[in-house]
Amino acid sequence: MSVSPASAPPVSTPTQAELLDFARRTAADAELIASLPLDPEGRTWVRLDGPGGSEAWLIGWPPGTGTGWHDHADSVGAFVTAAGRLKENSLAARLPTDGWKTLELTEDVDRERQLPAGKGRSFGRHHVHEVLNESTAEHAISVHAYYPPLPRIRRYSRTGQVLRLEQVERPEDWQ
Repeated sequence: MSVSPASAPPVSTPTQAELLDFARRTAADAELIASLPLDPEGRTWVRLDGPGGSEAWLIGWPPGTGTGWHDHADSVGAFVTAAGRLKENSLAARLPTDGWKTLELTEDVDRERQLPAGKGRSFGRHHVHEVLNESTAEHAISVHAYYPPLPRIRRYSRTGQVLRLEQVERPEDWQ
């Protein structure tokens, strides 16, 4: 007996924990990590098949590179450092999702995480952060997964406690 698509059971949405587990397992794949071409000046990336229809990426970070402040809009996500060390600066505050250009942040919202190889984290929707490779000599490599696949990334600038929305990117801007 065949099952028609209309009666097939729905695919379950991956949770933050499942995305983090995927990123950990993928980061432990030494052959995959070694296969990423590294550029001495710019980040490199390869798209991966994530669990449950999620979007996943293997990313190489030359020394001194970072993402700048951004969020992943309505997607939840996770990332794990596979090689080297990354630092994540994040905001422990729920920001308005739309309709603003500039926000004054309170003094107690900043969080910092050091993420050596094998360490990572998951995060919810509208999580504002920046990820950095602060090494002066060593590349870092990480695995990232997002669900739903990224509908947009909002990029911010930050001066002191002022966060300013600078740009909204859509998938066609980075794929």
